[in-house]
Amino acid sequence: MMDLKERIFCLLSFAISILLGLFFPSSVDSLCNKNLVIINFGDSNSDTGGYVIVRGMIGQLPKARTFNHDLAGRMCDGRLIIDFLCESVGNEYLTPFMESIGTNFKNGVNFAIAGSKTLPRLVSFNLPIQIAQFHRFQSLSLELFDKGDGNLLGDEDLRNALYTIDIGQNDLDGIFGGLSYEKASLKIPDIISEIENAIKAIYEQGGKYFWVHNTGPLGCLPKSLATYKKYENDYDEHGCLVSLNKGAKIFNDKLQLLCEKLRDELKNITIVYVDIFSIKYDLIANASSYGFVNPLMACCGYGGQPYNFESNNKCGQGNYTICEDRSKYISWDGAHYTEAANGFVASKILSTHYSTPPLKFNNFCNIAP
Repeated sequence: MMDLKERIFCLLSFAISILLGLFFPSSVDSLCNKNLVIINFGDSNSDTGGYVIVRGMIGQLPKARTFNHDLAGRMCDGRLIIDFLCESVGNEYLTPFMESIGTNFKNGVNFAIAGSKTLPRLVSFNLPIQIAQFHRFQSLSLELFDKGDGNLLGDEDLRNALYTIDIGQNDLDGIFGGLSYEKASLKIPDIISEIENAIKAIYEQGGKYFWVHNTGPLGCLPKSLATYKKYENDYDEHGCLVSLNKGAKIFNDKLQLLCEKLRDELKNITIVYVDIFSIKYDLIANASSYGFVNPLMACCGYGGQPYNFESNNKCGQGNYTICEDRSKYISWDGAHYTEAANGFVASKILSTHYSTPPLKFNNFCNIAP
């Protein structure tokens, strides 16, 4: 039997699911004339369970308060941005590449693993390793698909797939946390170079449609605010760390230039660059207008105001607590966003106002083979 608190949480979860569902089209309304195969690379922002699988974790994450078992294993209390994007074109959620039971890759595959970076190259499961995994998946999928395995992808599926990339946050967190601002900034081109190598490697295998997210305002994360060395003049008007956000903007500017360069260099390629930073910063700066509270405070954590984040009592570890109404919070655990915030961000992505070029996400399921 559920106690009163759990009943309240379940009712809130049900209400949130209904409200968020209003913003996203069902498969009937997705305006797709064919199945969209999505192949994703990234970190915890788009990890749909890979980290939990490789670590053999069972029941060790805080309760997601969701009715959908398919959402287990996410660094969130529910859906991620990638989940909402899948829903918008009528797709099922992406299956992690590492999943060994009941795998179905007809809608695509997810190579993202929490904690992943672009560098060092040979550290599991950094971006170069994810690309190596993709090459292996591609080879075996083509072989088995031709033998009649309907749960895998054929040549046409892979060539017309949308390759989504959302990585870089952990790289930036590491270099700005361990180096001076000047030295950290000099490392950014190396991160960009690895993303370039990844896109070119996929392109050389026939991929031609890419969807690239820049990184969010790292200086507004409760984790950053609670753990980074801070100076009085390093806060902006919303309480975020100026230097860390400036570093994120340098990365984003170079990532956008890379996308422009590759559009010019590579024939018949489509690369959509999405400005996640602007969406998330607007959400934090205008949180109350969007119905959120305490934009710089984690829902799941320890310590209370102002950030509710402590390294020794992180969400899921030690004496953490969970806020009563997670639908009002932007940050889930100090480093990742809540389902409610992810839903907001996804709705802005789908508007095309933050995309260059401004292509709709469902454009990629309406392209003739």
